[in-house]
Parts: sequence; C-alpha cells; structure tokens
Amino acid sequence: MLDIHWLKTFVTLAELKHFGKTASALHMTQPNVSLHIKQLEKMTRVKLIERNPFCLTQAGLRLLQSGQKTLWELKVCQSDLNAINNLSQGTLTIAASDIISRLLLIEPFQLFKTQFPGIDFTLLNTTSSQASALVKSAEADLGFVIAQKESEPLHFSELQQIKWCALGNNLALWQQAKNDESMVLTEPPTLILLGHDTRTRELLDNALPSLNLPSYRVMEVGSVDAQIDWAEAGFGVAIVPEFSLRSKANLINTVTALPQFPTTSLGYIVRQNQVLSKAIKQLLHWVNEEISRTHLKQPK
Repeated sequence: MLDIHWLKTFVTLAELKHFGKTASALHMTQPNVSLHIKQLEKMTRVKLIERNPFCLTQAGLRLLQSGQKTLWELKVCQSDLNAINNLSQGTLTIAASDIISRLLLIEPFQLFKTQFPGIDFTLLNTTSSQASALVKSAEADLGFVIAQKESEPLHFSELQQIKWCALGNNLALWQQAKNDESMVLTEPPTLILLGHDTRTRELLDNALPSLNLPSYRVMEVGSVDAQIDWAEAGFGVAIVPEFSLRSKANLINTVTALPQFPTTSLGYIVRQNQVLSKAIKQLLHWVNEEISRTHLKQPK
C-alpha cells in the first residue's frame, strides 16, 4: 500500500519540477522531500524520476496520472464528509471575481460570520474560468461565475440574468458618424473592455458589431472597476454589466442600455454530486436575499 504522504510529495514534485519549491509548498525540508521519493521508489520497485535534468520516467508519468486522481478523490471525499457532519469549524474557500465579491457577497459574508463564527473564509479573486478550474480541482468549495456552460464535473445554478450597458458620452455621436459620411471624428472611437482571458469578453466580442460603430480601437483593462474609472476619465466607452453601476452614485458620464446585447447568467458552481453543507446552503440563501434586496434580479 502506497503511503499517501509520499504520494502527495511525489505529485507536488512532478508538478513543480523542483525539490526546493516542493519543500516550500509542503512545508518540509528538502532532504525530507528526497527521502519520500526514495521511499516511494523502494516501495514501488521502480525508478520514478531522473534528476539531471529533472524529468519523470515512464513509470513516474504513470504514477503521476493515478496519483493526481487519487489525491483529488480524497480531497473531494473529505469535503463531502465535512458537509455530512455539518462541521462548525474549518475553512470555506470561495472563488469569485472582484466585482461579484464586492457587490454581491460582502453582506452575506457578514451574516455568515455571525452565525458560523468557527468557519474561516478564504476568498479567491479570480476570473470565471479560473473559478471553474478551482472548484473542479476541489481547491475551492464554491464558485460564483458569469456565463458558465454546464459541463462535467461541475453543476451550475443561475442566480440572475445580467444585462449590459455602455458608460461614456460619445456612443451616440460615434453611431451617428457611422451613418453620416460627412461627419469627421477627431479620433477613432475607443471601447474599454476586459481582457481576452475573461469569459465575458468572449461573449461581448460577438455582440460588438451591433453597436454599429465606425472603425474603433480597443483599450483592455483587468477589471470592471478599471473599465468604469477609465470611462469616467474620458478615455472611451466601457461595456459593463448593468449591476456593476448600481453602487456608483456620482457618475458623470452617460449610461446607455444595450438591449441588443445577449443577456448572460450569473450564478454559482459546485462539483456534480457535491454534498452541500448547512453552512454553504445558508450562505447561498443569503446571497439570493442580497440579490433580491438590491433589485439585481430581473422581473420574470
């Protein structure tokens, strides 16, 4: 029987490809990392790694494949056991984008800490794609995402539909210039968008032609808040979710609804067949209440 600690050391080393980094990641000494690998090789009676340069042997590659799956299954199993036992202590790890966490999760988190004081929060600020990967690998217990496609081994539950709007003063002027050849713009239009590594950008790119603009430039930024700040500073027009502007009381630029843009879903993801603890169920209830309270839900 393989020792689970040796297996974890081996998998971490195979992924990091460096003894020192593996020691740091596992809070071990480097000699102990080497010892675990030697013990594992003695137990399996095969050489698992080549050291100079570092690489896995054929046997090592095979063990890595099974080892990653085994460690993942154990992590998921422990998470489900904790949920079944309704543990009142531990850590709840949630993955969400910055805009979702600030606008949707702060008050539910405050209520959660009052009712479940023994459970600590770890909040990972991520893109929706990154949140999906973290939940899938059991690095996060729950993820809040936009434009999630149902795919194994994840289950997506919608919380609300998102509509889009444009923030900036020149949109109507640019659209007029597209239809009036006598109009000459002093500079090309600039759209302020999230980077290509976000799921919402994939969705929006297909809808941009419906704005009916002349040739335009794109300014890419890393967050919705940055989109809003740069648009307010006059650098262009930002295409953002309507709900992201609800907390902005003193906007100086024009907000234009974009009903021609496709709506998308905001919701949460868990692993398929994941056992949800009482704490997670209560948190999701408070999130739903927060959506209703702030009028984020669209009327049916």
